[in-house]
Amino acid sequence: MLRKCFLCLVFLIGFVASQGQFIYLNNASFEGEPQDATVPVGWFPCEIGTTPDILPGPWGIHMESSDGDTFLGLITREDGSWESITQRFKTALNPADCYSFTIDLAHSPNYAGYNSPLKVRIWAGQSKCNKEQLLLETDFIKNVDWKTFEVKFKPKKWFNYIVIEAHYSDNPTSVKGNVILDNISPIKICPRA
Repeated sequence: MLRKCFLCLVFLIGFVASQGQFIYLNNASFEGEPQDATVPVGWFPCEIGTTPDILPGPWGIHMESSDGDTFLGLITREDGSWESITQRFKTALNPADCYSFTIDLAHSPNYAGYNSPLKVRIWAGQSKCNKEQLLLETDFIKNVDWKTFEVKFKPKKWFNYIVIEAHYSDNPTSVKGNVILDNISPIKICPRA
């Protein structure tokens, strides 16, 4: 009996320790009631005019999500404005560690006139909506089916927030474009070499 309890305790400690290796985002698959101009629960808008869409349904978007029931749409506009969202990490990112996670991205060729392909930028920062370290900048997302992108990085300092933004170019003009996002995996510490 004592041996069984000891084995159970060893298993439990190992399980708890392995769970500590992951940082989970709140609502990482952007679940919610499909509607336009709505920030999903757990996320906050950053840029002025950020009105993301919980899809499918609004704007004639009817593709399947890659995980769960819904996904998120972000746009850019001809006036150079764009949409971005943020969330606080449950545990700050430690500059002594390497991290990785994945995110599923796609493009809709018919998004109520916002039809151009966009890039996605993912940042880390120390405060809400603060963009201090660029973790990922994709090429233009042209795939109309879900594609998984890996983000692997080593933070330069302790970071508390993630920022995800639709991006066209660094010029002041832009286009009417879209990118759709789903299924951010738990953030894990890279294996030690």
